[in-house]
Amino acid sequence: MLGTLCTLITALTCVSGATVVTQKPPVVTLRRGETATMDCNLGTVTNSYAWWYKQIPGGVPQFVLRFYRSESSPTYGSGFSYPKFTSTHQSQSDYRLIINNVGEGDSAVYYCETWDDSAKEEVFGQGTKLIVTSSSLPPPVLTVFPPSSAELQSTKASLVCLSSQSVPFADVSWFADGSQVSSGISTSTAVQQPDQTFQISSYLAIQTSDWNMLKAYTCKVSLGSQTSEKNINKSDCPAEE
Repeated sequence: MLGTLCTLITALTCVSGATVVTQKPPVVTLRRGETATMDCNLGTVTNSYAWWYKQIPGGVPQFVLRFYRSESSPTYGSGFSYPKFTSTHQSQSDYRLIINNVGEGDSAVYYCETWDDSAKEEVFGQGTKLIVTSSSLPPPVLTVFPPSSAELQSTKASLVCLSSQSVPFADVSWFADGSQVSSGISTSTAVQQPDQTFQISSYLAIQTSDWNMLKAYTCKVSLGSQTSEKNINKSDCPAEE
């Protein structure tokens, strides 16, 4: 069951005809001690539980709680309890997860899930990222590396963007001549460094011909409201020997 759950949360796949579970906001950025709220709409499902799971990047999903509107209180997973965690409902299909007195250890992606009886499927939302810091969140520090000389001997090459940040979450996007790129991107999960910062690596596959034509590339990393960008093109790099 746990293996199936991990796969479902990772892939976030839905069978055609199943309800669409929608979560908002996509990112919540708070300071320690504040209260986090995140909403989940179960779509066409009105007679099933809203389940909530917590997942730290690279970790196993943890069951937080489940709640149904006719019940007086949620049912909790191991390690989760009231009043730290609770849930309310606003309608037959609208539920809210509330996390009180948040700390850095609460930083994670929280997924909402329900059972669609008509489709006989578990359906997950896209997740809400909770970022908790003890102070104002500094912007990520970016380093972008050009293709290697060996790669440039072939028709395809890659750019690398390294992001150093204070929290394990970030949204990474790439742009080519100002237009967002939607394919050829591979981004790692965050890895904690000895200095307690986190590093994310993102790779963009490009055509060598585009690089030689001086196309400009941009790596953009967002942490809540904080955003950093780094540009690179062939003219910025030392001439190859």
